[in-house]
Amino acid sequence: MIRLADPLLPHKARELLTALAQLALFCDGEGLPGKAEVWLSREAIERFIAVGCPHVRESTRGNYRSRLLRLHEIVLGGVCRTGKPAKLSASVPNSPYSRTELADLWGWASGQPTEELRWGCKTLMALGLGVGLDSPEVIPLRVHDVRRTSNGGGPVVVATRGARKRDILCRRPWEGVLASAADRLDTTGTAQYLFRPNCFSRGTNTVTNFLDRTKPSSEVPRLVMGRLRSTWLVELFEERLPITVIVAAAGVDTLHGLSRILPFLSAVPADEAARLLRGGQ
Repeated sequence: MIRLADPLLPHKARELLTALAQLALFCDGEGLPGKAEVWLSREAIERFIAVGCPHVRESTRGNYRSRLLRLHEIVLGGVCRTGKPAKLSASVPNSPYSRTELADLWGWASGQPTEELRWGCKTLMALGLGVGLDSPEVIPLRVHDVRRTSNGGGPVVVATRGARKRDILCRRPWEGVLASAADRLDTTGTAQYLFRPNCFSRGTNTVTNFLDRTKPSSEVPRLVMGRLRSTWLVELFEERLPITVIVAAAGVDTLHGLSRILPFLSAVPADEAARLLRGGQ
């Protein structure tokens, strides 16, 4: 792909390769198939820029975007002659899970052959479906970043790390799972990792490498953090939460990163839409 872009100087080739390597690591962590038409899609590039490189400066993200869009144009083709952006199709791997799929996933997680695999899968599901975290946010999370606001049965709050640092209230159905995942680990005198606590060599593929060790099932969809986060977002939109609340909880500063969710939202009945638009009683 780099050769197709035909950079004029060696440093240009290195710049393109650096951006492509970062995109590849992110897409692999999201469980996206290793195909140019997937990794270099505008949707994948924009998601990478929005959430996949939180620890770099704004100017660096801008450079990544321009270089990746250059590769997109050369490898996949540019915009049409009218100047309108090419239409983006919904990314299948990032489509939300159905209720049936979630039930199957939970059964699959509970049936893993070791306790480490069982709790690892359940922890990922709780972090994705409960607080909408993606892989880069899961990896650095510590046990003490998960806390209950009161003794026993209070709400569970997760404090994320990195550039998108924020406190997120866990969704009620996943409070118990997330609290149990934290409570089962001994944190005496240590700052243990919540996910894979015994893994001290942590890179961008920490989640992917763990999932590669799980026992697969042909009848159950793959566990993908991007799809868990999409499911979480769709639930928030469907429950009519204020957009400002969703943006803050998702850790984004624009609505662009949430636009990919729109195709998966239920249509509002005409009479309800009319009532909401009119306002008042």
